[in-house]
Amino acid sequence: MTRQCAYIIVMSGKRNIIVIGASAGGFEAIKQLVAALPADLDAAIFVVWHMSADVTGMLPQVLNRQNTLLATNAIDNEPISCNRIYVAPPDKHLLLEKGIVRISRGPKENRFRPAVDPLFRSAAESYGDRVIGIILSGALDDGTAGLWTIKSRGGIAIVQEPAEAAFPSMPESALAAVEVDYRVPIAKMATLLVRLTAETVTEASEITMEEQRKTAIETRIAAQNPALQQGILTLGTPTPYACPDCHGVLVAITDGDIIRYRCHTGHAHSADSLLATITEQIEDTLWSAIRGVEESILLLNNLGDHYADKNQPKLAAMYFKKAQEAECRAVIVRQTVFSHEQLSTASISTQAEEDEG
Repeated sequence: MTRQCAYIIVMSGKRNIIVIGASAGGFEAIKQLVAALPADLDAAIFVVWHMSADVTGMLPQVLNRQNTLLATNAIDNEPISCNRIYVAPPDKHLLLEKGIVRISRGPKENRFRPAVDPLFRSAAESYGDRVIGIILSGALDDGTAGLWTIKSRGGIAIVQEPAEAAFPSMPESALAAVEVDYRVPIAKMATLLVRLTAETVTEASEITMEEQRKTAIETRIAAQNPALQQGILTLGTPTPYACPDCHGVLVAITDGDIIRYRCHTGHAHSADSLLATITEQIEDTLWSAIRGVEESILLLNNLGDHYADKNQPKLAAMYFKKAQEAECRAVIVRQTVFSHEQLSTASISTQAEEDEG
């Protein structure tokens, strides 16, 4: 394939699209950052903060008390304006198209909706090197793959200094997988954004047509288009793993050194999210096994009592014996659940470092 066919030229412009992702501990980080921004910042800011689906979208109210930029819960198809903060509403993905905001109940990514990756990915697709991506405090690694996409399109990648983050996993994951441009504490981030948004990108960036196709497919999936019809199975290699959300077959997708997973219905999981979810489900399954065994013990003893009352001692004794055997099995399963370990890639890395020490 010729160079002209293999690449797409992304036109440059002013860096005035800022996308922010945060999870646990991110509420205070977002509030501190917005409080330090000038009210005349010539940029549009888009925020995804992980929250429960039944939580009222209170973040815009809190941000408006800082008396800087106007913050609102994003509305589907509303125009994008500078000097504004658009916040993903509860249980909705926040996506960007050219000139407008989109709100969607597409499949969860990394167990969340809203999730950071869909926002980052759609921003990179629509605005290329005009995008500034920021990862703040949070657990696990949502946003890492999206920040990689922003960086691959010529955008700027920023992470909060992990040492000051309440939950450093999200910044640390981004630092490990993405060539981050700036690693700064919240106190210095507003000044940095003022400088970056005043710059104009003068060099157009190139991306491969395959990467453009992949990003477009995943953005359309987040926008509620059927994943199978969009060609999700062409984006990676089928795996033996089942999606924790729907039990569909997962496809392994690579972004540079990042490996992540999507099922044919559209759910997405990072390696960390998948590992954490699977190990959580193991514990749930073990407790369910204990419940089942204990129910059998109760029933066996009850039947033993019944046959003892009917003066059938041999049969009663057999039921009591089976109940004792079941109790022994319950002890083994109970010991297993108590020794079961909740895993994540971060916890395994920490253990590896401790072993080396």
